[in-house]
Amino acid sequence: MRSTHTPSGRLRDSSSPWHHHHALRLATDSPTHLLRTAQGGTCGDCGNHVHWYWSIEHQPICLHPHELPAAAVPEVHRWHIGGGIAYPAGDGSSWCRITHRTLCPALDTPRPLTQHLARLRQHLALETRRRLDAGSFTPPGREPSAGFRTLPLCQPARPVVDLLGSRYLATQPIAEIRCVARTRRHTRCLHRVLAPRKPHGIWRLTALLPGRPPVLPAVEIAVYDLGDLAHAEQQRWRAQHCPTHALIPEVTDVVPESWEIFDPLLHHQHTATRLPAGRTWHRRRG
Repeated sequence: MRSTHTPSGRLRDSSSPWHHHHALRLATDSPTHLLRTAQGGTCGDCGNHVHWYWSIEHQPICLHPHELPAAAVPEVHRWHIGGGIAYPAGDGSSWCRITHRTLCPALDTPRPLTQHLARLRQHLALETRRRLDAGSFTPPGREPSAGFRTLPLCQPARPVVDLLGSRYLATQPIAEIRCVARTRRHTRCLHRVLAPRKPHGIWRLTALLPGRPPVLPAVEIAVYDLGDLAHAEQQRWRAQHCPTHALIPEVTDVVPESWEIFDPLLHHQHTATRLPAGRTWHRRRG
């Protein structure tokens, strides 16, 4: 990827201190189909700014948005950016990047941090407190006034679902996904796809991108897995029909089914790293 603007006056992390309109284009030998530049966002757990990159394993990696002195970062936590791709090691320079997960004040510290990283983590915790007090950030499943250090319950509003060998993003919580079939009165069916007398899926902690070896630090997300259900039952879920309408071959739909192909970069704000409270679950790495 190349940019048509003049690179002078840039910061060490390759970001610009001024706001410009850049003319970007994809390199012909790019290993990804995205512009190889940071995708900005905020952490769903602490509300601080983060940058998303593709790793060499083609997994999205969430990095702290600024470079840090390499001497202050243990070697195991060092990352660097080359050609828009994140590499899990230093590049021999005196600066490096670090994953946000290592610093996130809402998560447990992975191991004792250096003094520099501990101070940075405290700074992020203060930023989170400021956002909570201002009402500009409320973690999912947590009231604004709740204690910050208590991990929030995971109740995904748009859960990730494994179905028929593919991964989808739902538009509603699992229990609220409604049948899209037309009734005899030409109205939309009021029943839910999740039926009491039908087999249910299982919440799992699984790799962000199944079938690929995770890079360090491992990224796992909560997924509602329907893959162990019978093929006909998975087809019913994919068609978004209640059990009654699934038995009617000539049934027509009032609205299209609402599944969306899950994209780890585009939908990272909807990924949950903890399981819903009180749910039966299994851990799957594949």
